Amino acid sequence: MNDKDLRVGSIKDGTVIDHIDAGSALKVVQILGIDENIEDIVSIAMNVPSAKTKTKDIVKVEDRELASDEVDKIALIAPEGTINIIRNYEVIEKNKVNLPKFIKEVVRCPNRNCISNTDEPIKSEFQVINKNPVKLRCVYCERAIEQNVSEHIK
Repeated sequence: MNDKDLRVGSIKDGTVIDHIDAGSALKVVQILGIDENIEDIVSIAMNVPSAKTKTKDIVKVEDRELASDEVDKIALIAPEGTINIIRNYEVIEKNKVNLPKFIKEVVRCPNRNCISNTDEPIKSEFQVINKNPVKLRCVYCERAIEQNVSEHIK
C-alpha cells in the first residue's frame, strides 16, 4: 500500500471525526456509545499518517450526526479534533471541536465528597483551565482533573 491508497472508504451520509490524538479513537467510540450491537457502519483508523501531528486517528460513523453533548465530550479527549458532516459523499460542514470555558453535566467530579456527587439537585460543572492538554477544575470543590479526563466522562 502506498500513501495514495485510500485506507478507509468514503461515506455517503454521516460524521467523520478527524484529527483525534493517535490512540484515542476507541475512547471516542466509547463516548458515542458504539458497541457490538450498533447497526450503523463505523470505520476506525488508528495511527494514520498526518502532516500536522505525524499520526492521528479517524472515526467515521455512517447515517449519524453528533449531538452537541457528544461533541463536548469528544473535545475533552481530542482537543484538536474536527467534526465533518457528510451528506451525499460531500463535506457540507467542517468544524473544529471547541471546549467552552465551563462544561456542565459532562464530567463526574473525582471527589466523592463533592456536592455534585450527592443526592442534592446540583449538576456537575467544571471550569476549563487548559484546553490542550485538557485540565479541568470543579466549580464546587475545586478538585482538578489533569490526567485521564476520559475516565471521568459521564
